[in-house]
Amino acid sequence: MNTLSATGRPSGLSASDVAERVAAGQVNRTHDVASRGLWDILRGNLFTLFNAMLGTALVLVLVVGAWRDAVFGGVIISNTLIGAITELRAKRALDRLAILDRGRLRVLRDGRRTEVELEEIVLDDLVLLSTGDQVPADGRVLDSTGLELDESMLTGESDPVSKPAGAELYSGAAVVAGSGLYRVTKVGADGYAQRITAEAKRFSLVGSELRDGINRILVIISWIIVPMALLLFWSQLRAEGGAAASFADGTWRDAVVQAVAGIVGMVPEGLVLLTSINFALAALILARRSVLVQELPAVEVLARVDVLCLDKTGTITDGSIALDAIVPIGPGDPAELGRIRAVLAGIAGDPEANPTARAMAPALEDVAPAALRVLVPFSSARKWSSAFDGETTWYFGAPEVLVAGLEDAGEVVADVRERAAAGARVLLLARAPGQVREPGGDLRPVALAAMRERVRPDAAETLRYFERQGVRVKVLSGDNPRTVAAIATSVGLEADGGVDARTLTAESTAAMLRDHHVFGRVSPEQKRQFVHALQADGHTVAMTGDGVNDALALKDADLGIAMGSGAAATKAVARLVLVDGRFSELPGVVAQGRRVIANMERVAALFLAKTTYAVLLALTVALVSWPYPFLPRHLTIVGTLTIGTPAFLLALAPNTRRYRPGFLGRVLKLAIPCGVVAAAAVLAVYGTLHLRGSEAQASTAATLTLVLIGLWLLGALARPLTPYRMAVVAAMTLGAAGALLISPIRHFFALEIPTPGAALLVLVAAVIGCALVEVIYRWRERRARPGGVSSGAPTGARTDAGTGSGRREWR
Repeated sequence: MNTLSATGRPSGLSASDVAERVAAGQVNRTHDVASRGLWDILRGNLFTLFNAMLGTALVLVLVVGAWRDAVFGGVIISNTLIGAITELRAKRALDRLAILDRGRLRVLRDGRRTEVELEEIVLDDLVLLSTGDQVPADGRVLDSTGLELDESMLTGESDPVSKPAGAELYSGAAVVAGSGLYRVTKVGADGYAQRITAEAKRFSLVGSELRDGINRILVIISWIIVPMALLLFWSQLRAEGGAAASFADGTWRDAVVQAVAGIVGMVPEGLVLLTSINFALAALILARRSVLVQELPAVEVLARVDVLCLDKTGTITDGSIALDAIVPIGPGDPAELGRIRAVLAGIAGDPEANPTARAMAPALEDVAPAALRVLVPFSSARKWSSAFDGETTWYFGAPEVLVAGLEDAGEVVADVRERAAAGARVLLLARAPGQVREPGGDLRPVALAAMRERVRPDAAETLRYFERQGVRVKVLSGDNPRTVAAIATSVGLEADGGVDARTLTAESTAAMLRDHHVFGRVSPEQKRQFVHALQADGHTVAMTGDGVNDALALKDADLGIAMGSGAAATKAVARLVLVDGRFSELPGVVAQGRRVIANMERVAALFLAKTTYAVLLALTVALVSWPYPFLPRHLTIVGTLTIGTPAFLLALAPNTRRYRPGFLGRVLKLAIPCGVVAAAAVLAVYGTLHLRGSEAQASTAATLTLVLIGLWLLGALARPLTPYRMAVVAAMTLGAAGALLISPIRHFFALEIPTPGAALLVLVAAVIGCALVEVIYRWRERRARPGGVSSGAPTGARTDAGTGSGRREWR
């Protein structure tokens, strides 16, 4: 146990005490389990419903030896790799999670100072702290010499906190002034910082409307694909002359390939891959702007956010303070003002100055400092310091303390209160003749030094951007509400004096969040409560921050955004990290998110229309025992010219349309009717020619019909037709013509020049089909824009701000 030395001072643990605690496991070490192992990540991305469907089809095609029709297997590999690599990056970030610095620490053991590693500290150790150290484990102060800690990374409060004897210390805080000795009372996983770390390291995926919508489609398809595959295989055996004959002459292999062609057409594999590629491309673009995307769907989420929660420090402000103004008290002639500036420069330049005094130095770097001898160093207990210049004693500190008991100090106090209400931290410079160690009745105030947190130069314009985009900003800070309100007002936010979060109850929180935007004295637990309350109110919430106190709220928010200079815990759980801390990069992130979700909505109808007509074609030919209308090569032409290639090109185009909820519903309202029209047109053409006994002509005509209707749907979705989009549609149309007219290509894809009768049939069916697609598209557009513009609105057009769809309106 801790004992006293011969001088009566604590001597610390003995070697045997340390050994006992190590044997009992009472050491400052945690046995972390990695967020997810490598195999877990690979298994999670490989064994998916999507891969199960396509993987089964791939195995069947390879078993029958039709390897040329197994090209779709590349989608499985690509999609698995993209997802796995993304999660591996997130895993590395989580496994590197550390709140505490790993430097060596000084402890008292056997009456001697000893340096140990962070993990070698044991329960009841006596740890020596000095300026610049980080508290390695929770404990209680035994001895304090002006000990002050910066707990902003833990509590959100930016003011240094005095820690006298008996005060509690929490791991992760930093010593900014003084020194002290404390006893460790909690080690390892029991420490405050480690508890936050453990909770933050729980793995979770960001919510994605695109991903969730696609997964719902895949679940539906999974219910019908197995019986549909068996039915289609059976029908193809019948079309080949029956099961017995097919197995006798080997044509059952062709039946397998045709059945696979039918079921692969039902799976929107290109949509899954294109979504992953689009997310990855957005992440690469943002990386060039020093924005780290730790999970790909995060670029979509910010496009859906309608509430942005900020922690003042590190977002609106850069976390530092600076001298804002020197206000002379009294006449303030130039000579007197010069002397005041010189004294302040001397105080700021003192090696033992506290952080607030040192923050004045940049504004006074062109001033020759006065030669001062420190009489009384600053401490939070006194709240002032004093220095002597050979003639005068200068006092610098809290105005309310220094002027206490002075007559005629009313004007000074009133000025201080007014500036403090405006968000300034005000200090008083006073003087007394001669060398005195305590302020007395002969003290005379000479100047106020108004300090202010540095507001990021890009904060006001960035916040105005979000206001214009219909995103409400909520400032959640651990600082004084009046100070937070003043800073928020300076960047254009509506503050209303700020709300003291200590007055809120669980019942009143939601209502106050609807009516107010600036909150002070917010605890870390309350930040999470605020996020949950906003989410329960129907909002998509983004949370920015840089301190450990923000980590859990960032994790629970729909989108966590960390500053690059923030704590490791915060950066590890965030979905986005602003590496260089530039708040102004957020509008660019929004733009990428909007490009992804708007363009994916534009092209998703192409893939889901294919799923619809593939299901209907497979069901119909199975019931009537027709051969499947297409070879896999025919579907390659259709997919390349009307779906895959144009979808990829359109998904890359700029698109700043504001997010509107209901992505999947709008897509299905177009895709399903258009898929029904395409299937009906193909069946009409194929059935007519098949019954005439011209199988090659029937397949060619069915392919051309499907290509023409698909091109019309593509042209509709590309509206308004900018030059880029027109070029995409024109290139696909020329590709279709080339596939038919260029002999080697035509033979490779098993096509024929249509006979006049077949050509006329294709033309009639295509014209009717395209007309119906146009009607469906226009109907969908009218239904989708109750008061705005269509989903294909040009850049800059006014669109729905996304505040509808059952969300509460903000007051």
